[in-house]
Amino acid sequence: MYRYPIIILIILVLYGCKDYSSSSKRIVIAKAGDTYLYLDQIPRIVPPGTNAADSSSIVQNYLNNWAKRELLFQKAEENLVPGLKEEIEQQLKESRINLTIYQYQQQMMLERMDTNVTDQELEEYYSSNQESLILGTNIVKALFIRVPVETPDIDKIRLLYRSNEQADILQLETICYQFADKFDDFDEGWIPLDRISIELPEEISNEESFLRRTNFYEANDSTYIYLIAIRDYRLRSSLAPFEYVRDDIKRIIWSNRRLEFLQSLENGIYNDAIKEDRFTIINN
Repeated sequence: MYRYPIIILIILVLYGCKDYSSSSKRIVIAKAGDTYLYLDQIPRIVPPGTNAADSSSIVQNYLNNWAKRELLFQKAEENLVPGLKEEIEQQLKESRINLTIYQYQQQMMLERMDTNVTDQELEEYYSSNQESLILGTNIVKALFIRVPVETPDIDKIRLLYRSNEQADILQLETICYQFADKFDDFDEGWIPLDRISIELPEEISNEESFLRRTNFYEANDSTYIYLIAIRDYRLRSSLAPFEYVRDDIKRIIWSNRRLEFLQSLENGIYNDAIKEDRFTIINN
């Protein structure tokens, strides 16, 4: 039952570490209709350590699937109506054209396009496009702590998390690294308030009102105590802080530059063809 797959398996093992694709004499493994399957076309399909029976089954399954697909393809080619064959050829041509153009564009961008975006460009874009940089969500700079209710010195944590003194913050970090289930300090970067509020036992019903009246917030359930220190905030519908949209601006500038480069590349090739009489309208 396993005779032929085992023979093939032995061949695969013997040639497994060899660059057999460079061999002048290819080894035939199977034949389906008028198509041959060669050793160098078979991927490494048997995991190391697989026993002989399972290895044989894997090889046999691969050969069966290859034969079924190849035979079905040959039957389809023989019986497909001419109109559909022409449609396939046209689709293949379009796919080849699109893929070739895409790869050439990528090559030209790597070779010629300036991908560096300076801080000055970022700041100029921010100043000139503020109407498109409006916040769609409330954002904060904040400290979020979640500690088990049985945490020792919880009053110490309550005192320290309200402080802006560097020494107190370092002491708070030391305590929280020992006892806190979660300790996130977003004091240096803006984040959506949702990122914190989703951690709370109860939903914040009115975020705008909450931010306007809250500097420090505490909640609890049967398992945890939740502490939030709001260092700064911006409300939705207001201008986004530069730091919050900096990466977005960089992507926009790069995308615009990419479009301009590709248009310039296309127009340059087109204009060169006109100058060199390689584009002519024969019958208008």
